[in-house]
Formats: sequence, C-alpha cells, structure tokens
Amino acid sequence: MSRRVLLIEDDARVRRVLRMALQDEGYEVTEAGDGAQGLESLTLVEPDVVLLDVMLPDVDGFEVCRRLRRASRVPVIMVTARTDSHDVVAGLEAGADDYVTKPLVAKELSARIRALLRRVEPGEDRRARRVEVGDLSVGLDDGVVTLAGRTVTLTRTEFRLLVELALADGGIRSREDLLEKVWGYDYFGDSRIVDVHVRRLRTKVEHDPSSPRHVVTARGLGYRLAP
Repeated sequence: MSRRVLLIEDDARVRRVLRMALQDEGYEVTEAGDGAQGLESLTLVEPDVVLLDVMLPDVDGFEVCRRLRRASRVPVIMVTARTDSHDVVAGLEAGADDYVTKPLVAKELSARIRALLRRVEPGEDRRARRVEVGDLSVGLDDGVVTLAGRTVTLTRTEFRLLVELALADGGIRSREDLLEKVWGYDYFGDSRIVDVHVRRLRTKVEHDPSSPRHVVTARGLGYRLAP
C-alpha cells in the first residue's frame, strides 16, 4: 500500500515538482495550497506524513503545525526557505518532527520521509512492556505514558525519544546516539533538534519543567532518564 503524503505549500510550481518527485518514489500525494485547506485535508486524507511550508498566505506554517498537532500525532516535516535558527527552533517548538530547507533535494527529502515512517512503526528492541521511573510510567508496547496516574499525550517523536531514554536503563544517551536511534539518519551534527524535543518532552513528563526530575541533563554528555 502506498504511503500518503499531505503537501501543504502555496507555490503551485513547487507543489508540482514535489508531487512528481514523491510520486516517483512511490508516495500518494495530496496537495493543499494554504493552511486552512491543509487542515481540512488532514481529516479527509489521514496522511502518513505531512510536508508543511513555513510561509503560507493565510496562516503561517507554525500556527498550522500547532493546530494540526492538537488534532493528530501524524509526523510533520517543516519546509523553510531560511536556515535561520529561530525558524528551525520555532518549527520544532510548534510540534514538527523534522525540518528541511529549500531548495529541496528530492532524494534527501524522500530519505527523511522514510526515516520518519520507519520510526513510527513498532520497534523491535523493546525489552520490557513498561518502564516505571518514580511517578512516570512508559508503556513500551502500548504507547501509553502516565505521570502520577494521569495520561500524557506525546507526539510520535517525543514518545520515541522517551522510549530510547527508558531503554538505556538509567544510562546516558548522547545527542548523537539519540539522533541515530530516534531520527534514524546522519543529521550533520545538528543537535538542536534533540534539545528542542527534550525541552518539549519535559513540559509533558515533568511536574516542573524548569527543574526536571525525570529527563535529566548529563552536562556535556547527553540525557538520561533518572531512576
């Protein structure tokens, strides 16, 4: 069965080029020319992954991502014409799983999509059904995470990140290791994507994100899930 990609991009020429390139890679592509149409298509199409441009004519991509994230856990790749650090961080903070910059290289984009889709599949290295860390409980098989008995809703990437930390059994996972395990490809040494997702994760699994007790920083080394 073909994987479905929802492409939200206002430039018709760019949409056409991306659609053709993705179809050549075997994806089924649905196009949306603005944020409102993209959000409507989300329900109708139920895509496997969303490609979301930052610069849209009605609502910018960051706000679209926030609205989309409230309704779905579908993986989101933000597309930006700028490499400005603020754009990258803002997209990730809005709930995106990854980002790419224009001009896009079709093969690289396809590799990013494949990496995202691989990591939303059930993992093969789950060593236990559930990991308990204080009042934080992580269901490795069923995907249910609770904090003090309250169910916590995570994005797929946030969950994978938490699982990798849980599987370390209290050990430290470096940013590079997390990039490889969670994102599944060489991210050219850019660790910001890990740091931003850890920050987002803490807002959901910590009672006080400014003073984390569960997802702890090992200064200069990486992160660990504190016992």
